Amino acid sequence: MLMKTFLAVLVLAIATSGTVNAQTQRKTRQAVTYSCPMHPDIKSSKRGKCPKCGMTLRRVSTAPTPAPTPEPPKTDTLSAAHIPDVRVYDQNGQALNFYTDLIKGKNVAINFIFTTCTNVCPVLTATFRRVQLELEKSHSDVKLISISVDPVIDTPERLREFANKFKAGPGWTFVTGEKNDIDTLLQRLGFGIGNKSDHTSMILVGNDAANYWTRTYGLSSPTALVQVMTNTANRK
Repeated sequence: MLMKTFLAVLVLAIATSGTVNAQTQRKTRQAVTYSCPMHPDIKSSKRGKCPKCGMTLRRVSTAPTPAPTPEPPKTDTLSAAHIPDVRVYDQNGQALNFYTDLIKGKNVAINFIFTTCTNVCPVLTATFRRVQLELEKSHSDVKLISISVDPVIDTPERLREFANKFKAGPGWTFVTGEKNDIDTLLQRLGFGIGNKSDHTSMILVGNDAANYWTRTYGLSSPTALVQVMTNTANRK
């Protein structure tokens, strides 16, 4: 009698487990959706192109996941003396001295990307484009800079194609150069890396005239990023 009861309970447990697993798998399949990096409000259950900008929709999950905790803005000891005036090239192939031409006396926001990245870089770049649009609306004088952490692959031509893909406007410079110069630049800015895939999602925000620099989380909302940039630009 006890053996029959045990077997009945075991069969019921297995059946219940199978049902739960099947329900979990269905929920997992249902949680998959696709969204545009440039227009996150555009969502689809299938792969395709964004009807607004034509970008390829990226697979995301709608399952509830813990949101990353943004690191609070961090004041740096960075100053003009730390920023090397290395020779770099923009997306149009123009030779520039990094500090003199892009930083000196300006308000800037710098992120770090590479064009073959399929993970965070498209999101960082799409966010920067939305930031640029908000800055234009508020007439804030903040220049955007995207430094490639893969200068060997990211020629000016590749950066120009990448910039055009995200509809980067005037006042946004994509930077590449000789690998040794870019490595030196990254190290001096405090973002040196050993592997391009390990680059940071943080951005560097500075007011060179006031000699004030801070870092903030690059995947925050455009509104939050604009607030940090505006506050930094208003420093005296």
